[in-house]
Amino acid sequence: MIFERLARALHDDVPVALVTRLNGLHAGAKLLVLEDEAFGDLGTPGLNVAAAGEARAKLAVGETGMRSFGEDGEPIGVEVNVFIASYAPKPDMYVFGAIDFSRAMARIGKYLGYRVTVIDARPVFATRQRLPDADEIVVSWPDEFLQTAAVDERTAIIVLTHDVKFDIPLLQVALRTPAGYIGAMGSRRTHANRVEALREAGVTDPELARISAPIGLDLGARTPEETAISIAAEIVALREGRRGGRLSDGTLPVHNERAAAAS
Repeated sequence: MIFERLARALHDDVPVALVTRLNGLHAGAKLLVLEDEAFGDLGTPGLNVAAAGEARAKLAVGETGMRSFGEDGEPIGVEVNVFIASYAPKPDMYVFGAIDFSRAMARIGKYLGYRVTVIDARPVFATRQRLPDADEIVVSWPDEFLQTAAVDERTAIIVLTHDVKFDIPLLQVALRTPAGYIGAMGSRRTHANRVEALREAGVTDPELARISAPIGLDLGARTPEETAISIAAEIVALREGRRGGRLSDGTLPVHNERAAAAS
């Protein structure tokens, strides 16, 4: 049954992860994990929930690998090893603007598991020497590139151009896509002017609310590396439905838990 569901998901190009228990009484047991449901049983309900949550996290970035849990899914008291095979391409991160911040963002984006493309209309800046960690570097007007780029709910669009002649047409295109994250660099005043220009261009308030600007979490970041970390943290927090505050000040579980329905 599990392999039939796996074959169906692969045929339909649906992201799916297969979790296999590697040791213990239930070694060889499997759990098939999709975005909103799971099938199978690794041995205990808690282990099913924990493994499904980790599988979805790996699936979100197209990663495959091992994880260890307690017998009932605890993060400590390691007793159970599982192997998580993700069947999904890496998500795309499009970074617009070949600047120092883009170099740092490309590096952090790859750590997060993204396939990072940096786009700039200026060939003198869009070079491999300046952007050694980018998977791809494209010389193109940003909005023209995005009109034909592959974008889905896992895509991150990061606008670092900080120039209205690039930002406004680019954001108009970005807001017509299903991208899961759209962020734009600039001060609050810069963004207020940007919002006014976008409204004049016909962009609605619900659409404007999708833009994270000023970009990143409030970490007090100053350097390109610190700024890239703040942007990466915001991407993760938004994906997981969190506000990004200190864990010590919060009351929610450390890790998001989604029910793993077993059958």
